[in-house]
Amino acid sequence: CYACRQGREVLCLQAQVLGINREGAFAESITLPASCLLPLPAEVSFAVGAIVADAVSTAYRALAHRGALRGGERVAVFGCGGLGVHGIKIAKLLGASRIIGVDVARGALRRAEEAGATHVVDASGGEAAKQVRALTAGDGVDLAVEFVGLKASVSEAIRSLRRGGRVVIAGVGSDRVELPPLRSFVGGELAVLASMGFDREEVETVLRWVAEGTLDLSSSVTDVIPLDAINEGFRRAFTKEGDPIRIVVRPGG
Repeated sequence: CYACRQGREVLCLQAQVLGINREGAFAESITLPASCLLPLPAEVSFAVGAIVADAVSTAYRALAHRGALRGGERVAVFGCGGLGVHGIKIAKLLGASRIIGVDVARGALRRAEEAGATHVVDASGGEAAKQVRALTAGDGVDLAVEFVGLKASVSEAIRSLRRGGRVVIAGVGSDRVELPPLRSFVGGELAVLASMGFDREEVETVLRWVAEGTLDLSSSVTDVIPLDAINEGFRRAFTKEGDPIRIVVRPGG
């Protein structure tokens, strides 16, 4: 299709998603097009490799490619779950001068600090953008990345921008979002971008970083469970029991 010819495979008109319009991967074996496969470097464990192609590469695309984060810029990460924590690690690798993690959960904010956030903002009381601005001498951030996909979070992310800033929305929710009044939006030359998934090159980059030891994901895998324990794994993930980042299912034990 046109998108694939332009090298934008994430926009492929014939794209299929495992577990949605193609049989899922919670099985002992699956079939996939050879073009979708990448070799796992010997230096990368199965468990870490399993999260690279989603929780990490999605965050990498949002910051490095869609957000075009440059060294020395200030960035705010809204939502410090699995995607946000890795977004913070990647922002640090890309040379961000100030990394602000924003979330409503104390556990998530603690993880953000452990991942390399220079500051954290507790958004449980609202006015997250006001707190972000206070941490940037009132200016706002160059880049805000939103990994939640909720109306309030998107709105606060946009309001946290400096003039000429940009926001990347990578969270997918059902809320209907609103833009600021056009006068301030256009006058401040604010940019709103979306980011979807990742492409092959982005996964290869992240795998190389992990293999080289540039990116440490050892703390990102909370547990590895067999296929017959998957229901328990889902329960832990949804109830947040033990504050998991990622639980990896390994079919075959």
